[in-house]
Amino acid sequence: MAASMKFGVDALVELLKAAGEPTRLRLLALLSAGDLTVTDLTDILGQSQPRISRHLKLLTEAGLVDRYQEGAWAYFRLKQDGDAAALANALLGATDVNDAVLVRDGERLAAVKRNRAERAQEYFNLNASEWDELRRLHVDDGAVEAKLLELIGSDTVDALLDLGTGTGRILQLLQNSYRRATGIDASRDMLAVARANLDKAGVVKASVRHGDILNLPLDGNEYDIVIIHQVLHFLVQPEMALAEASRMLKPGGRLIIIDLAPHALEYLREEHAHVRLGFSHQTMAEWLTKYGLTVEKSVDLPPESSATKGLTVTIWLARQGANSSATPINGSADQTGSR
Repeated sequence: MAASMKFGVDALVELLKAAGEPTRLRLLALLSAGDLTVTDLTDILGQSQPRISRHLKLLTEAGLVDRYQEGAWAYFRLKQDGDAAALANALLGATDVNDAVLVRDGERLAAVKRNRAERAQEYFNLNASEWDELRRLHVDDGAVEAKLLELIGSDTVDALLDLGTGTGRILQLLQNSYRRATGIDASRDMLAVARANLDKAGVVKASVRHGDILNLPLDGNEYDIVIIHQVLHFLVQPEMALAEASRMLKPGGRLIIIDLAPHALEYLREEHAHVRLGFSHQTMAEWLTKYGLTVEKSVDLPPESSATKGLTVTIWLARQGANSSATPINGSADQTGSR
């Protein structure tokens, strides 16, 4: 067990009782590999839903497992932080990975994840042409991702939040930058894609949840970094999303916004549901200041060819409670005229 864990006798006995039952230990092992529903666990373990639900209730009450609701579905995952989580990981570390029961559970888990990936791929295929068209309008994703990694730096943070997580790409890209992460999206179809992608990439320290970016189902002051990637231009009141993002940040935490600079491609309103045609540096700075954030850097990434009618992507890096002034880099100075 980790040296930092300290329990009173009664508390430790209760935790060991919760984990010290074959089905519950198997559940902990399965949930250490990612988020699963009662139905998933019923299929894997071959036990009744009431029985699985009862075991999950005991594990949740003991603080070993987290539960969150997504519409009619409840998802469970191994708790990611705290002494109880450390104890669970220590117990799982002491299990024999070649145990026949755990090997069989792992095979059935792999089958569940394959089915999840197939359903997600069907949805992705239906929408891929639209996403590809939009991607062709602006700078290559690789350039944006490289600049994002540069701005975040090499230090690992405790907690990261990705608002409008979509396919979960940011959670995969930054997996070496955080100890735990949460992705939020309003589309359950997209969450299915994100879960499948995280499964495929083997990223188990990130979880995705259904939620409204304007009314997040999370406690505040919890995250070191919050990212809003290509989301704000879809919102009628993007400043409200910034207020929620600010609420999520720890003191001194960083907010990173990736979105479009002002442009005049009106057809994006009707054909792709864009509400805002980009954001100026001035408007973004005013909004962020209103919610206690100061822009530390802003980066403009223009399309590769100036001959095409493309879109410039801007990245803003702001800090909660910071006092530094904005520093536009890699592009033009602050633009005005945001719509």
